[in-house]
Amino acid sequence: MIIQFLGGARTVTGSQHLLNINGKKILLDCGLFQGRRSETYEKNKNFKFKPSEIDVLLLSHAHIDHSGNIPNLVKNGFEGHIYATSATVDLCQVMLRDSAHLQEMDIEFINKKRKKKGEPPVEPLYQLEDVENAMNHFIGVQYNRQIEIFPNIKVTFRDAGHILGSAGIQIEFVENNKLIRFGFSGDIGRPNSPILKNPDILRELDYLIMESTYANRIHSDSEEVEEELSQIINQVIKRKGKIIIPAFAVGRTQTLVYVLHKLFDQNRIPEIPIYVDSPLALNATNVFRSHPECMDRETYRIFLQEGQDPFGFERLTYIKTVEESKKLNNIQEPMTIISASGMAEGGRILHHLRNNIENPKNLILFVGYAAQNTLARKIIDGQKEVNIFGETFQVIADVKTMDYFSAHADQRELLDYLSYNPPNKLKKLFLVHGEEEQVIPFMEKLDKIGYHNVSFPKPGEVFEI
Repeated sequence: MIIQFLGGARTVTGSQHLLNINGKKILLDCGLFQGRRSETYEKNKNFKFKPSEIDVLLLSHAHIDHSGNIPNLVKNGFEGHIYATSATVDLCQVMLRDSAHLQEMDIEFINKKRKKKGEPPVEPLYQLEDVENAMNHFIGVQYNRQIEIFPNIKVTFRDAGHILGSAGIQIEFVENNKLIRFGFSGDIGRPNSPILKNPDILRELDYLIMESTYANRIHSDSEEVEEELSQIINQVIKRKGKIIIPAFAVGRTQTLVYVLHKLFDQNRIPEIPIYVDSPLALNATNVFRSHPECMDRETYRIFLQEGQDPFGFERLTYIKTVEESKKLNNIQEPMTIISASGMAEGGRILHHLRNNIENPKNLILFVGYAAQNTLARKIIDGQKEVNIFGETFQVIADVKTMDYFSAHADQRELLDYLSYNPPNKLKKLFLVHGEEEQVIPFMEKLDKIGYHNVSFPKPGEVFEI
């Protein structure tokens, strides 16, 4: 078996790992790289392999940094099956279409600049037609049901508890008359998080590729966070400000809505309008409603047995049109606006940041991970000036981050995950989807508890098992 780490290596974006098992080329994820605009286009456009030579794609979940380059893969010659859970297929239907729309908008902006410089125009990575073609390759599978994708190569998807439909992927194959158990964790969710079931851990593996986004961090407990969030909201309302929350349209937005609903019902925050300004979030929320089988017991009970909608309540408004979105700028009263994207690299959140970032009454609240060089990361890191739509803005609004809402496991939860794959059984561990500041200290900790054969692959690095 040969493994090549092509994306999500020493970074948290662009997940893409290529396996060669018994002569079959199996791609794990095909995500978009996110970062500096100047380098993302070329990185995403050009694959380090021939797409036509890939036999099959196994997709862990629908987040764009894991699925977003699939239409480009198909566009460039991939003809195989794409296996994913049924909920992931449904989410990709809306997310990849949204991504195609953003590609076209970004290229329109870039081409205006290129025209001024006398440079020829460039094309988007893919268009809506490419998304439609890509969706024809998807095959929806159920959790915990083993499927044979090739002779002597069997695959099982386990619930990763990260977002709706997310999965860890277990591959069992026979090589030299020996059964090998190989695991790809995908993005690992957090136990006892709202809405979704706890992660179903891949166990008793010979080899494991594991995410490490928060490998050197401990998240806050849920009760502390709810109290902190209620205090923050009350403080901003008292000074008559707005709360602007950049949030991923899939997963984070639904969790926020769920928690805010709970705080309102408990009278811990006053009645102020909450706006979810993301067409993608609205469409994704509808997909959530159609997959109650992925929900934990509490959400399932509220949703099906009590007949309530955990993603919709009287104080909440989903914004659909651009005109409705623009009207929010003229409202001076306190409100909460949740809008995509979470890394503030595109979408309607950019307009809300532009209109609110220079008001000291307002709060910019980050509730998820932001990759290096993204606008969100620059604001989180305390940069005093940022560029939005080519203009410079002063960061005067209050800025806070709340790691609890992250859908990624922290260090304790990653160690718990690994405990089901003890050092005397696990022959090799590969850490991906993490930056050096998180992973290097984690590797030192792993070495002390017996995990000596651990690698933190560089982009493009190849391992032969």
